[in-house]
Amino acid sequence: MRAEFCMSAGTALILLLASALLDFRSKSKRMEEGSSFSYLTMRPRGALARTLYERMANDKAVEEFDKKKWYMCNLDAIQDEKLRQMFVQLELDKETEQFLEDSTKKSENIILQMWHTMVSAVLQWFLTRTSINGLLSRGSMFIFSKSHFRRLLPRVPGGTLLDLGAGDGMITDVMAPTFSQVFATEMSPTMRHSLAQRGYKVLDVENWSESGPFDVVSCLNLLDRCSKPWSLLTEIRKSLAPDTGRLIVALVLPFQPYVEANSPDHSPEESLNINGERIEDQINSTVLVLQSAGFEIERWTRLPYLCEGDLGQSYYWLDDVVFVLKPV
Repeated sequence: MRAEFCMSAGTALILLLASALLDFRSKSKRMEEGSSFSYLTMRPRGALARTLYERMANDKAVEEFDKKKWYMCNLDAIQDEKLRQMFVQLELDKETEQFLEDSTKKSENIILQMWHTMVSAVLQWFLTRTSINGLLSRGSMFIFSKSHFRRLLPRVPGGTLLDLGAGDGMITDVMAPTFSQVFATEMSPTMRHSLAQRGYKVLDVENWSESGPFDVVSCLNLLDRCSKPWSLLTEIRKSLAPDTGRLIVALVLPFQPYVEANSPDHSPEESLNINGERIEDQINSTVLVLQSAGFEIERWTRLPYLCEGDLGQSYYWLDDVVFVLKPV
C-alpha cells in the first residue's frame, strides 16, 4: 500500500511539474516574440506555476537585500552606555554563506519540495510542525557560525554544555567542539531521535536540571516558545556552575510568544514584559527582564535567525539578538 501511494504521489508530482514547465515555456515564447512583460509581472495559470514565478520574485528580492543590515544595531538608541560597549559587531562570514548556498540548492529541488508539501499536509493532523520537520529532515536553522560563537564566548570554560530546545542539533554542532560533554533537551520525538543520532545525550525536558551543574547553558530562541519562560530562567540560573557558569540566550525580536504544543490558544502561562516599537527599544526592555531574572550581560549582538527555504523562497530569516549572561 505504501509503495502504491509513493508511486501515485510521484506520478502526481511529475505531472504537476510538467504542467508548470509547459506554462513557463509558453510565457517564455511570448517574451521571445516581443511581449513587453517580464517574469515578475507574469500571471501563470497553474497554481504550481504561480508559486514558481512568485519564488523567482522573492529570490530576486532576497538576493538584492543588503545582508549587512542583519548585523546592524543603532547603538545610540541603547539606553545603557555600558551595554553599548558590550556589543559585538559580527558580519556575514563563509560559514553563514555556505548555509545560505546549501539552503538555496535544497529549495531548488522542486520534486523534493513538492513531496515535503504534500506529506506535511497529511502529517499536520497528527504531528507538530517541529516534529514534521524532524521526520522530513527539513527546516534546519542557523544562528551563528563557529567563528561567531568564539567571538561571543572567547573564554569558554569548557566542561559541559546543555543546549535547551536543541531541535535537530545543527546549531548544537556549532558549539559542541568546545566542550568535553554535551547534553540536549527537545520536546519533539523526531528531533530527539536526530539529536541521539548525532551522539548527544538527550535529557528529559522536565528533569534536565538534575544532571547539572552545567558550565554553559544555551537557550536559543526558546523563551518565546515555552509556556513558562520565567520558571525556565530561574531553573537555568540554579543549574549553572558557580562563578564560571554562563547562559547564552537568543531571542527573536519583535517579541511574539507562541507555544506550539500543550496550549489550546498557543499562549504562554507566564509572560515576559518585553515591549517597544523599534528593535532597539525591545533590546532595552529585554535587558531589564534578564536583569530581573538574576543575570548580568557580558556580551551581546544582533544577527539573523536563518531557516532553510521551500517552494516559496530559498531561505527565510528573523531578527535575532544573542546575549551572553552570567548569574549574579
